[in-house]
Amino acid sequence: MSKKPYFIATSIPYVNAAPHIGFAMEAVQADVIARYHALVGNEVYFLSGTDDNALKNVLKAEEEGEPVRSYVDRHAQLFSDLLKDLSVSNNDFIRTSADSRHARGAQKLWKAFKPEDITKKSYSGLYCVGCEEFKTDKDLVNGECPEHPGRKLEEVAEENYFFKLGNYQDRLIQAIETDTVRIIPTSRKNEVLSFLRGGLEDISISRSRARARDWGVPVPGDEGQVMYVWVDALSNYINALGYADEGDAYQKFWAAEESVRIHAIGKGITRFHAIYWPAFLLSAGVPLPTHLFVHGYVISGGQKMSKTLGNVISPTDFIKEYGADALRYFIVREMPVFEDSDFTKERFHEAYTGNLANGLGNLVARVMKLAETHLEMPIDRPGADDFPKEYTDSMDRYDINGAAHFVWGKIQSLDKTITDTKPFAVVKENPTEGKKLISEAVTELYKIAQILNPLLPTASEIIKRAILENKMPPSLFPRKEIV
Repeated sequence: MSKKPYFIATSIPYVNAAPHIGFAMEAVQADVIARYHALVGNEVYFLSGTDDNALKNVLKAEEEGEPVRSYVDRHAQLFSDLLKDLSVSNNDFIRTSADSRHARGAQKLWKAFKPEDITKKSYSGLYCVGCEEFKTDKDLVNGECPEHPGRKLEEVAEENYFFKLGNYQDRLIQAIETDTVRIIPTSRKNEVLSFLRGGLEDISISRSRARARDWGVPVPGDEGQVMYVWVDALSNYINALGYADEGDAYQKFWAAEESVRIHAIGKGITRFHAIYWPAFLLSAGVPLPTHLFVHGYVISGGQKMSKTLGNVISPTDFIKEYGADALRYFIVREMPVFEDSDFTKERFHEAYTGNLANGLGNLVARVMKLAETHLEMPIDRPGADDFPKEYTDSMDRYDINGAAHFVWGKIQSLDKTITDTKPFAVVKENPTEGKKLISEAVTELYKIAQILNPLLPTASEIIKRAILENKMPPSLFPRKEIV
């Protein structure tokens, strides 16, 4: 594999409530991809952040009687803290209301749009605050936004700036058909192409300062307007890299032809990232993203998990009870990457007990107890530059489930080998042969720990340190009773 600069970013969530497990899933999936590329020697820039400027944040702050600034600051910190608690390896975190890189970059992008792509006109229509988007009849199901059923659409009439998406219809179709912008999985690619072929209407890219409650990034040259949140928010990806000044990070990780530019996003915002964002970039003369990795939703009680619906599950509760790696395990192996997944405490506990406490945790204790008791010194650890092709192929396809299943296959295979060869018995009758079997088991455990790193980084490091010290570590995954 040739070494390349990889830019990987999560979407930036609204901060109108505490983070739910859907964001935790996306953060972990993006982290797995980022850690994998670092593991195989690529240079990685991994970005996350928060969308502070959405109108829904302002309305929620007003509802709770709190100044908008303190409200968004407080909630943005919860998202930043969650990434740390989940052992997510992002090396940057951007906040759209508090980072000077962002406002400067967003305004530069706006000014770079071709004049013929922008028009100012009066408009009236139905606005979904949940999506931060005007809706047309074809977007609605039974008169409601399908992403936010039961939530009344707001009738808005005002003069705004509009972007002529239709100017880029053919170029977008070509980019997606040829995988210049590769959308994974193919089903999402086909959905986007179908939407594109249906024709593109102008989209509003600003709102009045009055309706925005004087919150957001001002439109250059028009102090009465602020940028529509999606123009503002989408630009965060290049703004974090220093697009405003076209600095070294921007040149290496976005502008360079060899760079790989990956967005990890949920299926509900595919259109924004696959159509709006590339169109803005084409207009501004900025390179396009190369990959859109689109995951499904986390379902709770048969419905999409949503702050609006009030069926949110807190990832923090599971981290406190079971540990970050336990939640990461459930996300990477038990939740389908590209489809919706129902999350229940019962399923989580069953997976934890069967595959972590009785699985990986038991194997590590089994192997390292033999090593500590019978080996006089640590093994010679294998190199870290040769990874199984089945594993790397899965990761390169964004098939995180496949990579996790491969790792657990290795775990189960090593456990079976120990049961079959009985080194614990052989070492008593034939110490030389027994120690050889134990050394082979420890070597295989080390190889497992290497490829486990992107998935369960804490467990991986504990296992490798235990092998280095030739000492059984504390229990990785203590058995627990479900509450």
